[in-house]
Parts: sequence; C-alpha cells; structure tokens
Amino acid sequence: MIRDVSSALDFALNKGFQIHPNALRILEQIDVKELEKIIKQVVREKERQKLFLISQQDLEVFLGIAEDEILDDFHEILFDPTTKIATAEGVDGFTALFSSRYAKLKKIISNRPESKMLKSISSVISTKSKEEIYVCGLVTDRKTDRNITKITIDDITGSIETIVIDEDLQSVASSLLMDQFIMEKIVAAKNGGFIVKDIILPDIPDHLPNRSKTETYALFLSDLHIGSKYFMEKEFLEMISWLSSPDPIARRVRFVVLGGDVVDGIGIYPNQDKELVALDTSAQLQMVFDILDKIPKHIKVFIAPGNHDPGRRALPQPAIPAKYNPNLWGRKNFFMIGNPAMVSLNGVKVLIFHGQSIDDIVKTTPGLSYDKPAKVMQYLLRARHMSPIYGSQTPIAPELEDLMVIDEVPDIFHGGHVHVIDLDLYRGVLILNSGAWQAQTPFQTSVGITPTPGMAVLVNLKTFKVYTKDFASKN
Repeated sequence: MIRDVSSALDFALNKGFQIHPNALRILEQIDVKELEKIIKQVVREKERQKLFLISQQDLEVFLGIAEDEILDDFHEILFDPTTKIATAEGVDGFTALFSSRYAKLKKIISNRPESKMLKSISSVISTKSKEEIYVCGLVTDRKTDRNITKITIDDITGSIETIVIDEDLQSVASSLLMDQFIMEKIVAAKNGGFIVKDIILPDIPDHLPNRSKTETYALFLSDLHIGSKYFMEKEFLEMISWLSSPDPIARRVRFVVLGGDVVDGIGIYPNQDKELVALDTSAQLQMVFDILDKIPKHIKVFIAPGNHDPGRRALPQPAIPAKYNPNLWGRKNFFMIGNPAMVSLNGVKVLIFHGQSIDDIVKTTPGLSYDKPAKVMQYLLRARHMSPIYGSQTPIAPELEDLMVIDEVPDIFHGGHVHVIDLDLYRGVLILNSGAWQAQTPFQTSVGITPTPGMAVLVNLKTFKVYTKDFASKN
C-alpha cells in the first residue's frame, strides 16, 4: 500500500518516472486513501504513452480539475455513394461502368505532361508510326514468359498488345492489376508488335495533408462482428468506457470512424449459425446500437458497411438500410454512410473503404500478403481505384458511373476487412488498417491468419501522430 506522498514518490521513481515539483504539490493535497489508486492509474497511462515525466497538467487532467481545451469538431460528408447508386443491367451496364472508369482515369492522368502526346489505340494500329508514342487504357490481359511480359490494353477505340522487354520495367509490369488503367510509351518493333518503353500509372502526386487547427483525435475502428460469439464485447466496452475517462487522449477524441463489418451477418459462410449469438439481422444491429449508444454523445460516429453487413454486397455499397434498425439512423451523433465514402474531419479528408478488394489483389500479385494490408492499399492509391479487378472474389455492380475511382486525394486512407493493424505513409497520405474486435476464428486459424484484435487506433488530426491502445493484452 502507498501510505503517504513519500511512498507515492518512491512508487513512481521505481517505475522510472520523474515527478515535476508542481505535480508533487498537487499530490500533497490528495486524500491519502485515494493516493494509491491515482498514482497507479497515472503511471499505467503514462507508461502506455511511453512518457516518463508526471507533470502538473497530467494530475490536473486525471483529477478533473483542469478545464477542457476547446477542440474543433466540425465535419462534412464529401462523398457518399448511397444516393448516387444507379445500377444498369447486363452488358450495357458493364459497358457504361468501364467507359466511366476509362474517362475518369484518363482525366486524372491528363495532368501528366506526357498525356499531350496520347494517341488512340485505333490510330496507332492504323498508322504504324516509327516514332515513340503514348497510348492509355484498361489492362485486359497480362502474361509473363521468362523475361518477356505481354500486356493487352483497351481504350474506347480498340485493343493493342504490347511487349515489355526492359528489365527495369518487368517489376512494374508484373505488378499490374487486371482492369486497372495505365499509360504506356511504346514504339513499333521492326518485326511487328509494339515495345513498351515506359509504364505510367495514374498514381497520386506528392501530397501535403490538411491538418486540424486543434489537437482533436479520431478513433478508427473496423470489423466488430457483433453477433459473433468471437466478438470481444468486454474489451470493446472497456474501450468505450476509456472514452469517458480523464485520460488526456480520450478527452480529445471527437470522432469515431467505423469502417465496416459492424455485425457478423447471417448466411455469410457455411455453418455460420454455429458461431453466432444472435441469429437475426435486426437482433444483431440492435446489439450494435445498444453498444455504440454508450459512446459519449459529444463524439461523432461515422458508420460504413462491409461485406458482412446487411444490404447490397456488391461495391459500391449504400449505407446499412434503416429498416434493420431505425435507431442507428435516429441518433444525432451517428452518421450512416456507404462504402466507400469520404468525410472531412476538421478539414482532414478521410477516405473510408472496407477493403474487400484486398482479397483479389493479394491472390494475384506476387509479394503481397494479408499481414501487410497497408502495402496493398498503397496499390489502390497508385491505381487511383479501390477495386480495379473485375470478375474475381469481390462483387462489383454495373453502375452507370464508376464510384470506386479515387477522384480526390485523401489525407488519411482507412481500411479494414483483413483484421490486421497496419500503417504506412505514401506520398503524404497516411494509410491505416484498423484491425478488428473479433478474436481469431476457426476459419482464420485454418488458413493461418493471425489477427491483431482489440486495439484502438487513434490519430491526432493536427500532428498526424498515430497512437494505439491495446485493450486485449491484459484480458
């Protein structure tokens, strides 16, 4: 037991802490009966922050005697597919989708100086010029045989097969995704065909991110899977309780961004019912509301769907339909959005995408894996498209407009789906995958996926410093 201030001082010092003289004066005024609990709490939280000086401000915050600073908490929903979805049918629908994709990405790449020399594929084939020329289109085929890669691309005028011989270009060529947009510099070969001299992706430019004027934090979550018996309810409720605590970071949280799979769903995979605690979609979403309703009311919560959530499974997804739980739509600080979506938090642009296409890219691209999802998300930024591969595992709806194109460069790119926390910084864009709140399932065990569940990922929107808080390790 810590019996007096001297013992409290010894306890902190033995843990490697220094105590500011002003903080010591506050300790002297605390009731001896409360001293042990307070010191242990302060030491524990400061250890997690890896800060080993206990200041006057630390104690004022923990004791609730310091006034909260004024934190900005304004938001704007910049893009939400929910009201923009206009699905066509059959061949006409997919023709419109890919025509939209081509037009949007050609407009993006038109900012490159090389685009002024672009020629249509039909004109290149008909003229057979011996000069170096540029063409662009969607990749429809890619074959590698020894040291040669053949790439077929389509534009609205036709199709052309090009050949990559250059060793330095082989790595770029081998990493191209099916149906992604590229620009090539080509030259006609003496014996026919076209040799690739350069491959240019739409990519994002070097980016100077927008920042909040105040040190407001956003909490990023994904893959709760509420309704599953593997949902980590105890840890999640502990995290929500922490949001109401005097912890200096918790007090600065004003936004929660939830990136899909809020429920485990019904009939998503064989024998799923054996792993559920709620066998009805509405019952699962009622559990979601009952739990999220405990989040302090001053925090704004943005809820996007994933592939386990009710509603349309194909991308883009509208917001979770209100009919399953009107309460989620009725709370003033809840904002139901589609997948993908872009929101502005104190001016910081956050692109929210559940990440279904990560499956397709990992399976078709050498060197990528589920344990490094941020690297896969970097591919999406380079392609300027969130789900470029058509006809694989990810269902894509035949929209009249391709709403999966990354028209605007985000400041933060938030994903989920793979249940693994990962961070990266690419050309000024903070890429983060926020892991999960579902413990390892039998399926994940069988395929060797090791999730990193039960961790809160927070971002200081002013400094872009990322802070993680583990709620699973002590349970």
